[in-house]
Amino acid sequence: MFIEHGGARLYVETDGPDTAPALLLWPNGSSSLRVWDHLVVQITPRFHTIRIDIRGVGQSAAAPGSHDADDPQFTFEQYAADARRVLDQLGIAACHVWSQSWGSRPAIVFCALNNERVMSAALYAANLDLPDVEAQRKGSKLAAARQQAAGIKVPSPPVGMKDHANPDTVGSAMLALRKFDLASVVDRLTMPLLIGTGSLDPNLVSSRVIAERAENAQLSVLEDVGHNGILERPDIALERFINFHDNLETST
Repeated sequence: MFIEHGGARLYVETDGPDTAPALLLWPNGSSSLRVWDHLVVQITPRFHTIRIDIRGVGQSAAAPGSHDADDPQFTFEQYAADARRVLDQLGIAACHVWSQSWGSRPAIVFCALNNERVMSAALYAANLDLPDVEAQRKGSKLAAARQQAAGIKVPSPPVGMKDHANPDTVGSAMLALRKFDLASVVDRLTMPLLIGTGSLDPNLVSSRVIAERAENAQLSVLEDVGHNGILERPDIALERFINFHDNLETST
């Protein structure tokens, strides 16, 4: 379905029974909501999942504008407002959150600005600082080598996760990370938090800071995993997420 907000046309998919706890999923960088396909089939019917393509990414269209990095619609505050609009349109008063890598950045902002609507959040590869992309790539490469040596077969990435209806706006949408000081809102993350980060991910340094600062957070280190846990080791990523919700006694 498509939902209009602030001039943008947001592509949204929902799965699972309406009576199940709502779970808002935030995708990793430059990816569409398709990146969650392999996990959505495993977490429903326990959850009712809501997936949104960020404006300008996937099948979502940005509002009219310059569409460059300075376009004011490409901000985490706007993405959080877009998510609120989608939840309102769907009649969802409160939700759980699960995010990965870049997606944990707007997820942090969404949670901080809407903590009365967020029951819990699993923020994977969460990072308050600008990314060290080269170190992230090296970590993921090392993780892949170790997994191969151990005979671990990792599933192929979901089909279509890098397909975009408007590829010219994707880069500008991603640059929202340069416009918000995430460290300034960590203290507003009062809901139960799971910070799930790979042992080989340079983001682990910042993830530890978040886990120490947030009042109700726990850190789960994904051993021999790099920057993108839900793709590199979806089995471990899902296991930690389910254990988190078992401890919270989240149920339909």
